[in-house]
Amino acid sequence: MTRTDRLSVFRRSVLALAVCAAFAAHAADKKEAKSDEDDPIDLQASVSAGVAGVTGDANDRAFFGEYNGLRNQDAYGLFGFNYSRLDRTTGTWLEFVGTNLGLQTRELGASWRRQGAWSLSANYGELWRVNPYTVNTGVTGGGTTNPQSSYLTGGAGSGNDYELSTKRKALGLGGSYWITPELQAEVTWNGENKAGATPFGIGASCPATVAPGCGWSPGVSTGSAVLFYPQQVDSQHNQVEARLNYGAEALQLSLGYYGSFYSNDIGATTLGVPATLNNPVGTALPLGPGLAAWLTLPVASAPDSSFNYFDLSGSYVFMPQLRANFKFAYSLAKQNQDFAGAGLGNAPAGVSNLDGEVEGTLAQIRVVGTPIDKLTVVAEYRYSDNQDNTPIANYNVVLNTQFTNQTVSRTVNYGKLEGTYRFPWAIQGALGIDYTSLDRGTYTPTASYAGVSALREDNDTTRWWVELRRTLTESVSGLIKYTQSKQDGGGWLAPAAGGVGLVSVSDPAAQLGPNAIYMPTIADRDRDTVRLLLNWAATEALSVQFAVDYGTDRYDAPTQFALQETQYQLYTLDANYALSDKWNFNGYLSVGKQTLDQSRPAGYVLAFDDSSFNVGVGFNGKIDAKWQVGGTLSYMSNVDTYEQTLVANPAPGSTELLGATGGLPDIAFRRTDLRLFGNYAMSERSALRLDAVYQRYYYNDWGFSYNGTPFLYSDNTTLYLQPSQSVGYLGVTYTYAWK
Repeated sequence: MTRTDRLSVFRRSVLALAVCAAFAAHAADKKEAKSDEDDPIDLQASVSAGVAGVTGDANDRAFFGEYNGLRNQDAYGLFGFNYSRLDRTTGTWLEFVGTNLGLQTRELGASWRRQGAWSLSANYGELWRVNPYTVNTGVTGGGTTNPQSSYLTGGAGSGNDYELSTKRKALGLGGSYWITPELQAEVTWNGENKAGATPFGIGASCPATVAPGCGWSPGVSTGSAVLFYPQQVDSQHNQVEARLNYGAEALQLSLGYYGSFYSNDIGATTLGVPATLNNPVGTALPLGPGLAAWLTLPVASAPDSSFNYFDLSGSYVFMPQLRANFKFAYSLAKQNQDFAGAGLGNAPAGVSNLDGEVEGTLAQIRVVGTPIDKLTVVAEYRYSDNQDNTPIANYNVVLNTQFTNQTVSRTVNYGKLEGTYRFPWAIQGALGIDYTSLDRGTYTPTASYAGVSALREDNDTTRWWVELRRTLTESVSGLIKYTQSKQDGGGWLAPAAGGVGLVSVSDPAAQLGPNAIYMPTIADRDRDTVRLLLNWAATEALSVQFAVDYGTDRYDAPTQFALQETQYQLYTLDANYALSDKWNFNGYLSVGKQTLDQSRPAGYVLAFDDSSFNVGVGFNGKIDAKWQVGGTLSYMSNVDTYEQTLVANPAPGSTELLGATGGLPDIAFRRTDLRLFGNYAMSERSALRLDAVYQRYYYNDWGFSYNGTPFLYSDNTTLYLQPSQSVGYLGVTYTYAWK
């Protein structure tokens, strides 16, 4: 029996058990009623069925139907059930649940447990993700590892529409058993299969300085290209977790194992390319003689891998004023899929696979004490070490220069000390400091670092914070917190002559020049953040929460280029109003902005702004004993703005280009969402529910399309997303319940 067959059998078995349970419950319901005190069985069950309709076409539902299975049809069946049976005499609880059974996002679950003794569980779920972009292409062989691209002589839009989707099917099993009142064992397993296709592509350019064999002659043959192909997906992911838990009055221990095992039936994909392609300005030219060799190289898919993790964690109460918790862990990650078996050739002599291995260790301890009344002190130390033990081999040759892969290891030491004191007037103050030391070890001397200006082997970050918090008294509570941190590091390293290996740099400003780029993740940085939170119970019916978050990063590198400063600010307001016991209203508002200031040598100075605005209102209430209604109306907007100017000495043509285009256009995403429901109690056991949804989207990401013009590949394939989308949903569900 295949894995798919087992999943199908399990799904039918759970459904059959649930239906049998429902009939049994219905038969039991016909017996003479007993009081709760006399009947040891607590039984609750329900079955729901209905229909739903969706407006618009597949393009209108690109966002709406991306994950909920409502993309490609106009009408759907709705079905679900719930069964719960508790036997109070034995403490045994049996449950069956099924949701979305009429859709391709169905879920089934079953659990059987005896309180304080044992438990068993099983679940099955499906998730169908339809990519929102529509591809129009001449590519054939989709669903294989050897698709063939064809040049569309009719131009953009003259191919066939291609919808890409992936389907996940997951099965989970679990159980626990109390060996003694203090000792419990639990085991879970989850397996998932993912199949389908995702958008992918290849691209290559043939500058003579790097790849003289391309033989590109401008105006005669194409020397660069970007091509689309559907990447086939057929993978399995299994996860296993087992724990042994011990709990006594003062000591708690947990010994655990977690394993993750990923396998991929698709090793590599090789794309066949046509003899004619467009150059960057859209002129059809013969495929360059050397470009074809680059474009037809196999592209590796995600390789098989495994991860094993063992840990021991626990806590101990020395006395009421002193307690501690700790954790020790060891992990081993491997990736050793055979190159030839995956369809990849040209490996170094004597190397059949990467034999990748990363070994990790972790030790952590946290102590909490109350040395004097009203003062609590927390001290914490954590050590983590990840060592990359992957063998080094000459995988690359560029212009007769060989270089190897790079191993990446890191060791982190972290320490924290925080004190909290309870002042009068329900005020609590905290002061803390922590320190993080990150050591990347020695960079691989035989790897290539060409294109990187500078690197560092270590970084240190010191952070301190102060906080004042007022607990709820009468009507007002809240907190204010200020945090400041500083990151610096050791000496800088730069690529050696020829690009292989690194050399120390004592004066980067002088030795690397003013055009060097220093990565913000390793550069010196000062960070300041402020958080303000206020809770106000204005009346017994009205409550309001207000929050402000503000932060800024300032980078100090020996250059005026790359990232210089970032800033974020977020304001949120939430309110809830209970008009009566039957009617409740709520609303929220948030406004945020994130800015990044950066520049590049001989190019542009960019001020990037990401602005967000979210607002929503909702209500829920009862019209009478039979009618319950509710709804929400929300709006969200996210706009990315690129304000561009030029550096003092821009590259030739930059001034003209910026003047002609005005710079990069904005990217905007907006969504309006209206949801209404009404529930009518037809009887004590039956109800009719109506759900209505209306969503409207607007999205203009110029990276894939701009003002309705889709992204164009070199073979006239297009990638398209309808900028404006609107969709309506109407569903009616009948539910019958019994006890």
